[in-house]
Amino acid sequence: MVADGYSSTVESLEAEVDRIAAETGFSGVVRVDRGNEMELAKAYGMAHRGLQIANTVDTQFAVASAVKGLTALTVVSLIDDGSLDLSTTARSVLGTDLPMIDNAVTVEQLLSHRSGIGDYLDEDSGLDIADYPMTVPVPVQELATTEQYLAVLDGHPTKFAPGEQFSYCNGGFVVLALIAERVSGVPFHDLVHRRVCEPARMVETAFLRSDDLPGRAALGYVEIDGAWRSNVFHLPVRGNGDGGIYTTVSDVRRLWLAFFDGQIVPSRWVAEMVRPRSDVSEKARYGLGFWLDGVGNAVRLEGYDAGVSFRGWHDPVTLMTHTVISNTTDGAWPVTRHLYDRLTAPSAA
Repeated sequence: MVADGYSSTVESLEAEVDRIAAETGFSGVVRVDRGNEMELAKAYGMAHRGLQIANTVDTQFAVASAVKGLTALTVVSLIDDGSLDLSTTARSVLGTDLPMIDNAVTVEQLLSHRSGIGDYLDEDSGLDIADYPMTVPVPVQELATTEQYLAVLDGHPTKFAPGEQFSYCNGGFVVLALIAERVSGVPFHDLVHRRVCEPARMVETAFLRSDDLPGRAALGYVEIDGAWRSNVFHLPVRGNGDGGIYTTVSDVRRLWLAFFDGQIVPSRWVAEMVRPRSDVSEKARYGLGFWLDGVGNAVRLEGYDAGVSFRGWHDPVTLMTHTVISNTTDGAWPVTRHLYDRLTAPSAA
């Protein structure tokens, strides 16, 4: 009886996701894990519309700002090594670069979005990501290395005194990548691979170039003037500390398990990273590089950009994980909202 009930629940969940995918034209992959059981893994839509290549459960997708969690883990691993400290100031590493960053800004404030620095890609400014916001002052094809971002990070006035409040800041995480790169002497992309992907066995995760994607990677699509177009001109050609890594739903699951098992950074640092630094809203708090639910133990990563939408949610107590990745700008949201309501309500626990 239990087995039959379990099977019915899984079939019902798949039918519900199928319905939402059909109604919204969802393109991407959905995966749900409960404990050690994978309840659902299913792909929808096209990875390459021109060649009619379908998405699969193993397709690599860009996940935009979800990389902030990996950046935070990389920085914290350097802190654990003694190369940095939470109280290290950005200025002590940047020298004379980026002079508009307040001298008192610390690594901890950057990790928690409490630095107050001006943002090169300010989401509070009413930015329409369907436009081409990255074309000035540097063309997207010239943003491939961390040091190349100096030109777009510079010249943004301070928004408030360091530590005063929460304000989501993309630029702050590129500054963290720059700090990590300079103190370690290792290129940031290699640092993430060595310090996060390797210990977590995330073999399908990498900072791919958007103009040289391998066959398993999905193109991101933006609807412009009624036509679906690639996002290759919208985003930096290679991601960095604030976004742009490519991954799979399987690797997202591996990340959560390795993170909370202390395989990437020691458990004392895991606890520190998921300790709330800000109450952002009734339903969301923020730690160091990770979003936290308003109450409870659940942690999540999110990504949203032109041709990219992603949410990965994980409860380290129940080992419930649900992951939705889409290669369109808003595709993930209807599915991930349904999964959250369906699987995290008291009756679903």
